Amino acid sequence: METLILGWYVLVETKSVLMLTIYASLQYVGTLLAPMFGVMGDRVGHRNVLCAMRALYAVLATLLMSLAFMDAVTPMIVLAIAAMLGLVRPSDIGMRTALVGETMPSSQLMGAMSIQRTTQDTARIAGALTGAGLVAMLGMGAAYAAVVCFYLISLLLTWQAGSTQGGQPSAVKASTVQRASPWRELREGLSYVWHAPQLRAAMLFAFLLNLTAFPLFTGLMPYVAKEVYGADQTTLGTLVASAATGALIGSIIMTRFGGMFQPARAMIVFGIAWLAMLLVFVQTQSPATGIPVLMVAGCMQTMGLIPNNALLLRNSDERYRGRIMGIRMMAIYGNLPGLLLAGPLIATFGYTKMAMGYSLFGIVFAVLIALTWRRHLWQSGAEANLR
Repeated sequence: METLILGWYVLVETKSVLMLTIYASLQYVGTLLAPMFGVMGDRVGHRNVLCAMRALYAVLATLLMSLAFMDAVTPMIVLAIAAMLGLVRPSDIGMRTALVGETMPSSQLMGAMSIQRTTQDTARIAGALTGAGLVAMLGMGAAYAAVVCFYLISLLLTWQAGSTQGGQPSAVKASTVQRASPWRELREGLSYVWHAPQLRAAMLFAFLLNLTAFPLFTGLMPYVAKEVYGADQTTLGTLVASAATGALIGSIIMTRFGGMFQPARAMIVFGIAWLAMLLVFVQTQSPATGIPVLMVAGCMQTMGLIPNNALLLRNSDERYRGRIMGIRMMAIYGNLPGLLLAGPLIATFGYTKMAMGYSLFGIVFAVLIALTWRRHLWQSGAEANLR
C-alpha cells in the first residue's frame, strides 16, 4: 500500500520519471547495511530485530499520516521519509527468511519458504487493490491511517514469532559467550559465502535479478500505468495485484511441489523464465494484454526466488544464517543502479527499448552464471541441488 501511494504521488506531483526512479531507488539505500542487521539478528535474535524495524515503520508512517491530514506533504518530504525507510526496509525480507530458517527443520525449508511467500503475495494483492482505492476515495491521510494500523498489527504479531536468541543454542547463555566484534562477525560471514561456490553463485544470480528484473516489475510500474497505458492509480493497483496474484500461484505450486525441484536448477530456469516474460510484457500496449503476462511473470518470479533462498539456508551453517541472509539482502542493491539508469535511458531511448535491453542483458548473464558455476549449480548431484 505504502509503495503504491507514495510512488503515484511522486509521479503525479513532479511529472518526472526521473523523480519516480529516485523515489524507488531510495527504498534500497540501506542494502549495504543489511549484513549488519544479520549480525544483530544472530546476536540478539531475529525476532527482536524485526520488531524494532517494524516499530520504526509505524513511527514514520504516523509522521506522514499527520502531515497528510495537515495538507503539508511535499515530494521532498516523501523522498526524505523514503530514504529513512530505505535504510531499514531492505533487511526485512532477510530477517523474515532467517526467522523461518530458525524455526523450521532443513527438510521442510522449501515448503516453509513457499508458505511464507503466500502470505507476502496475498498481502501485496490486497495492498495494491485497497491502497489505490483508499487514496482515490478518501485521500492520502485516510489511506495512511490504514498503513499505520497494519504496521502496528504486524509489530504485535511478529512479537509472537520465533525466539529471542537467534541462532544461538538455547543451552548457552549470552553472558557466558565470548563475543567477537560485529565487524569481525561480518567478515566471517562474507568469508563463509566467498569460500562456498554455490552460495557465491546464488548471491550473484540474486544481484542480477535485482539489477534487471525488479526495476521493470516493481519500481517502474507507476510509469507504465500512467505513461504507457494512459491509466489512473486504480489500474496501477490492478497491475501490481495481477503480478502478486501470479506470485501467489507460484507460491502455492512450490508449497505443494517444491520438494520435487532441485533448488539450483529451479532458481536458474525460473529466473530466466521471469526475465523472458518481462521481455514479452514490455511489448504490451494496454492493461488487457499486460495483466495476463504479468501474472505469468509473477509466477515465474516466485518459483525462481524461493529456491534461491532455500538454497542459501540449506547450504549454510545455522550460526551464520542471519549474516547469510543479510548478505543476500545486499543483492537488492542492484535495484539502485537499475532504477537510476532507467530514468535517463527512458528519456533517451524510450521505455520499450530500455526494458528490452534490461531483459536481454539479464537473460544473457543468467546463462553465463549457470555455465560458469555449472558444476555447483547444474549437476544433479551437486550439493545445491539436494532436495
